[in-house]
Amino acid sequence: VMAFWQSFFSDENAAALRRAEPIVASVNKLEDTVSKLSDEELHSKTSEFKERLAKGEILDSLAPEAFAVVREASRRTLKQRHFDVQLIGGMILNHGDIAEMRTGEGKTLVATLPAYLNALIGKGVHVVTVNDYLSRRDAVWMGQIYHFLGLSVGVLNHEASYLYDPSHMSAEAAAAEDAIRDDLGSFKVMRDFLRPCTRRESYAADITYGTNNEFGFDYLRDNLEYERQNLRQRGYHYAIVDEIDSILIDEARTPLIISAPVSDAESLYTRFSAIAQSLVPEEDYEIDEKRHQIALTDSGIE
Repeated sequence: VMAFWQSFFSDENAAALRRAEPIVASVNKLEDTVSKLSDEELHSKTSEFKERLAKGEILDSLAPEAFAVVREASRRTLKQRHFDVQLIGGMILNHGDIAEMRTGEGKTLVATLPAYLNALIGKGVHVVTVNDYLSRRDAVWMGQIYHFLGLSVGVLNHEASYLYDPSHMSAEAAAAEDAIRDDLGSFKVMRDFLRPCTRRESYAADITYGTNNEFGFDYLRDNLEYERQNLRQRGYHYAIVDEIDSILIDEARTPLIISAPVSDAESLYTRFSAIAQSLVPEEDYEIDEKRHQIALTDSGIE
């Protein structure tokens, strides 16, 4: 199988595939063992992985086990098992590279592998999509895997933010809509699985789905805040970008511009006028007669 794929790629890409080959073999070797775990034992794997990381184990060393756990969780919740080529895609994304996949090859499912692995560190994972609909769809669809394994999922939309929460609705309604979600997951989004929350809560989730514009504008909004408690984002650890050519090339040509209303703009002129009159020439500022400019000194800035 690997030889078949290598025939289509350059030497550089072939090298990446060769690096992924032993990982895929390890994941497949673990499949029988992982499939025999009970739901509780599979769920507890997340805590086990976090403890091992806290003791100094390297994240990449956990990749085969983590991928095997995600594959089994997907099989039990979505009835979908990651193929070998999807495991390869997951490893490529985990290493920060671009995985090119055709429509229908399961990019959404592939993203669950590195998203889960990197979420184990506890610093948050951002999954960047191209529109609000896809962010909701993917979070509700793939959220079943993360929820089964004990991770929280947030969603950012233009005018709202959510947390994936199956208990947000009655058990009967959840059972009825769950079947529809699995059959029509690619087309139908169940808002009943999404509980409204604050922006900050959505970012505090282990994995947060949202559009490039929402992540970008929230970054700008945070830089307009004066109080730490008003910040939305908590940091930038690991991100998966869907449709990367569109987001980082096409849409990147349009800059994100944000402004904030200033209610006391008129009073600022009076305040600065008074400050200017209190400055001492040569002590607080220096005059450049030729260019008709002044430059504040350190004391003037203070």
